[in-house]
Amino acid sequence: MPTLERLRADHSPAVLAFEVENRAYFAASVSDRGDAFFDQFNEDFDRLLAEQREGTCAFYVLVDDDSAVIGRFNLYDLDRGAATVGYRLAQHAAGRGVATATVRNLCAVASGLGLRTLVAATSDHNVASRKVLINAGFVLDGPADPSELGGEHGSRFRRDLIRQ
Repeated sequence: MPTLERLRADHSPAVLAFEVENRAYFAASVSDRGDAFFDQFNEDFDRLLAEQREGTCAFYVLVDDDSAVIGRFNLYDLDRGAATVGYRLAQHAAGRGVATATVRNLCAVASGLGLRTLVAATSDHNVASRKVLINAGFVLDGPADPSELGGEHGSRFRRDLIRQ
């Protein structure tokens, strides 16, 4: 059973392996991160951990029973009770409800962090991501700014969280 874990320094090799193994798969639905992402991975990973320590973001990895990273699920730009959701799931885990279940779990985590509203954006052609968001309780909230989506057209989604 995959487990959602808060990003830690020791996740770095597994996160890099995940990104390398799934690069072509991700590039088919979202903008490719480019060679620079991989060339400066360690520096960028350290920057993510610093942002997490500062409380501006909260990063998570989904790990399988062998401690391999099979997904990244993140809360960006935490501000005034709101955050932006981003996620990517390994190709071999896609299509089985794993992303939807994990985004739902991330919503519960976000609520526990005191967040009240989550937003996400996805391109019009990324049907799978749109389906994940809708199935995880997000509602359409209007058009996305193309700058959020690498210049592509898409939609913004929103989910208001209820603290329990």
